[in-house]
Formats: sequence, structure tokens, C-alpha cells
Amino acid sequence: MFRKILVANRGEIAMRVIRACRELNIATAAIYAECDATAIYVKKANEAYLVGPGPLQGFLDAEQIVGLAKRIGADAIHPGYGFLSEQAPFAELCQQAGITFIGPFPHTLALLGDKVKARELAKKIGVPVVPGTDGPVRSVEEALAFCRSVGYPVMVKASAGGGGRGLRVARSDEELVAAMESGAREAQAAFGNAELFIEKFIERPHHIEFQLLADLDGYVVHLGERDCSIQRRHQKLIEIAPSLVLTPRLRAEMGEAAIALARAAHFHNAGTVEFLLDQDGRYYFIEMNPRIQVEHTVTEQITAVDIVQSQIWIAAGRPLMFGQHEVSLQGYAIQCRINAEDPQNGFRPSSGKITAYLSPGGIGVRIDGAVYKDYTVPPYYDALLAKLTVRGRTWNETVRRTHRSLEEFVLRGVKTTIPFMMKIMEEPDFRAGRFDTSYLDTHPELYNYEHVREPEDLVAALSAAIAAYEGL
Repeated sequence: MFRKILVANRGEIAMRVIRACRELNIATAAIYAECDATAIYVKKANEAYLVGPGPLQGFLDAEQIVGLAKRIGADAIHPGYGFLSEQAPFAELCQQAGITFIGPFPHTLALLGDKVKARELAKKIGVPVVPGTDGPVRSVEEALAFCRSVGYPVMVKASAGGGGRGLRVARSDEELVAAMESGAREAQAAFGNAELFIEKFIERPHHIEFQLLADLDGYVVHLGERDCSIQRRHQKLIEIAPSLVLTPRLRAEMGEAAIALARAAHFHNAGTVEFLLDQDGRYYFIEMNPRIQVEHTVTEQITAVDIVQSQIWIAAGRPLMFGQHEVSLQGYAIQCRINAEDPQNGFRPSSGKITAYLSPGGIGVRIDGAVYKDYTVPPYYDALLAKLTVRGRTWNETVRRTHRSLEEFVLRGVKTTIPFMMKIMEEPDFRAGRFDTSYLDTHPELYNYEHVREPEDLVAALSAAIAAYEGL
């Protein structure tokens, strides 16, 4: 087993990896920018090192990170998600330095990081894919010809990367041209690759993903599925496990398809195969994420499998300790992403000092976070502050428990998604399990809620009133 792992990430995922390492008696080293000098994960790691320059560059500087790992005697690097986690050159650099990259091999990352190649692999082994172009489109004329042959709507997608960047829906020739121009710009800025491909757009599907674990001996298991349909502009907000719409037969079939794809890609470690499930129960492969996912917590809650520890175990060359027949899905789990965003203002990011913080508790309630009272939320990173994951025996119990937990959650000083999540837990269609990827678009009433007046707001209002009165 490893002696020391450098965690090449920040925030809640860095904290998650540090906790897993502590249970395995592995020392950890954190990296941080100046704005995160007082972050919890920095304090909880055995060692912490400032990287830079600036708040972002250090986390994206592969040579600096690998050089630091060698200098401090770390024998492995865990990349978390985002930043360098899916970059084949980073994994290659680790390999050349004799440091274990806790993730797939570089050639696998290169294959799966290219959506066109991953799609071609799925087609080759018989996994259904959404009708689309055979490779990147080279011109607007080629794109127009394809769209007229399959019919609108279509989805313009970046060949590289993920997270919804470079992704656009077009319903006419005019929208297609605009989507290609803006999508290429965004993809180039985000991934350094402006290539685009086009797929037929599936209306109102469920977004279903299967969690995989694969060891170095080629043994692969899936841990069931997650329904990630509650999303805004392809950014997930709420994740659920297991899906409310999959039958046991369909679960087994989609799980086998996910495993077949992982084997064909010579994949190992933890990853996720993502599908769209249409209104008629047909599923289509869309991509494979070769890393830990933000939403892995819901799978852990219903399977009792520690996915992060499994990643470390596999990277150290150990075999999986259980078989597919031993994976059992117990109850339901819901994850709510507590983001520093204002849903009533187009999910505009919110930064500033947290003036009060009290997390919920009780049976079946889990918090993955890295913030505290007086922590200053920086404006440079993803808006995720914490993840609330709630488990129950039944769907209804899980929804009620999630609502109660959101009511208990106190996080003041910045706008958050907490009141918006509460509205969703109260909404009849969600409670009845009637939702798909169009849910937020078809339920505008969710944005109508009252902000709780914070004590700090009242003090500020009174102070302003007194100052105005005395100035008369």
C-alpha cells in the first residue's frame, strides 16, 4: 500500500480523499492557493504546500505538481475530479516520474477523453449510441447536411472535455450555425480543442449513469445506477440512486453494456458510463467519465462500498474484494449540491464570508463539505460548497428526510441553492418520481420562494436606518 498520497485538488473532494487515506493509514499532502490557506482540507492533511502563481494555475501545472510529489516522497497522486483528473499527459508525467496516478492509464484517458473515439468504440462492441456524425464535423456545410438528413433538434457537442462545456441544442439551420460558432469558442477555451460533433437530440430523456470499479486484472463490476436528470444547462443539481424508472431487466442489461465498454477500453479504477434513456425505454451511450464523480456519494450510501478507498486499493495493484453477485442496492439516496449560487438570479455565483454555518444530522444524513463559519468563499472556483446526501428505506422516506435536512441546514453570508432544493422536495411531480431532464424548464414555479431574513441583514438595515435618521 502507498505511504503518502498527494491530493491534487481542493475543497470537498480533497477532504473526501484525505478521510479515505486516514482510514487506510496513508499520509496525505495537500496543495493550495493563497486564497485557500485556511481551508479545512489544508488543515486536515498531514502536509500542505502552496502552489501558484494565482488561484488556478497551480492546480493546472502538471510539472509543478509531479515535481512536488517527487520532492516530498509521495508515491501516488489522487487527482479528484476536474482540474487534471482526465488529462492523459498528466497521467503520463506521473508514470515517467515513477509516481502512481490513481486513475486509468494514459492511453485509456486519451481514448475516453475524446467523445468521438469513445462513441466509435461503443458502436464497435454493439452498445447503442445516439445517431450522430462519424467523427468531428469539418465544416458548417457538412453539419447542415447531416442535420437535414436526421432532422432537428440536434445537439452540438465538444469532442474533448465534459461538464456541459461546448454543448448546444439547435432546432433550425440558423441555430445550428450559431451553436457551432459559440460551442467551438467555448470548447477551445475550456479544453484547447475546438472540434465538435453532432448528435440527434433526444427529447425529455432520463440521464442515467452506471458506477464502475475495475481492477488491474481486468475484473469489472458495476454498483448500480444513478439518475442525474435534475440538471440545469447540463449541470447536475440533484442525483438519485437507484433510478425510479429502471426495471431489474433493464438495470442488468445497461450494467452489462457499461462493463463491456470498460473492458473494451482496457479501463481500470473508478469510472462512470453515462446513458440517455428515452420515453420508450431505449438507452443510448453518451460518454464515459474515467474518474470519481461528484455524485459518487449516493452510490456509496446504497451499496456501503467506499469508492474512493477502492480507487486507492486498485491503484496499489490489489484485486477487487467482491463480485457482481455481492453488490446489493439497499433503499434510496438523494444528493443535493449546495452551491454558492442564486437560483433566482440565473444561478449567479455568490462569494463572500460565511457568517453562520450549521449542518444537519440524524439518521441517514451525510455531509461532504469543506466550509465553516468565517470561511471566505473565493470567486475563482466551482460554486460547490457541500454535498448533502440522504438515505432512506423508501423513496418517500428519503424525500421527506432530505426536506427535513435542508430545513436544518444553516449557511449564511452567501446565496445558496438550499431554498431551491427545498422547493423541489415539496413539488408534487418530484415527490411522485415524475421527472426527466426537462424538469426544471417545465417547473418555473420552483423559483418562487422567499429568502429567510438573516440576522445580519436586520442588523445592517437597522444600522442604515439609524445612520439616516441621525444624518437628518
